[in-house]
Amino acid sequence: MVNLWSTTKHALGYLAKADSIPHRTEGEAVLLDYIPKTANRILDLGTGDGRLMALLKIDRSQATGIALDFSPVMLEQAQARFKDDRSIEIISHNLDDPLPDIGKFDAIISSFAIHHVTHNRKQSLYTEIFNLLTPGGIFANLEHVASPNQKIHIQFLTKIGYTPENEDPSNKLLDVETQLEYLRDIGFIDVDCYWKWLELALLIGIKPI
Repeated sequence: MVNLWSTTKHALGYLAKADSIPHRTEGEAVLLDYIPKTANRILDLGTGDGRLMALLKIDRSQATGIALDFSPVMLEQAQARFKDDRSIEIISHNLDDPLPDIGKFDAIISSFAIHHVTHNRKQSLYTEIFNLLTPGGIFANLEHVASPNQKIHIQFLTKIGYTPENEDPSNKLLDVETQLEYLRDIGFIDVDCYWKWLELALLIGIKPI
């Protein structure tokens, strides 16, 4: 099972293109709109350079957070971003492994990270996320998902400047409906795809009170 994200070259290549991903900011804006301003504790899975956590903190200055990643480059970038913010703790952790015992959270977020784990691990990870949420807590996953057919997949790759020959071999893409069913079966409510553009989708579920 290929995962290149621990390599410096792969991580730096992504960071160089991250801000130019079409419609990314639209998906982030919808995610930000759904995370309560009153959230006091936030977990970011696959934080990368901490971009999304930093955006959340703008309107949630009272919140504390934990940001997980396993890429040395990403961890270094996140630590630099939050070096003056003691409310954010950066932890090295591979999402292939069970989440550590780090307490409960009002919101758990992820951005373009969970599609790098196997489908079985996606399902078990969603269960762990459910268990880490406080009652009424929200899980928001801005994710790279599978297209319904190869034609649309190639269309998406073209839009983001890739071809089937140079797309990321670390990707293990799964369709939206299967992932929504995972969340519903685990016990999440108000489960839906709240935003989508081709293979970019925002999946949200709430833990019942």
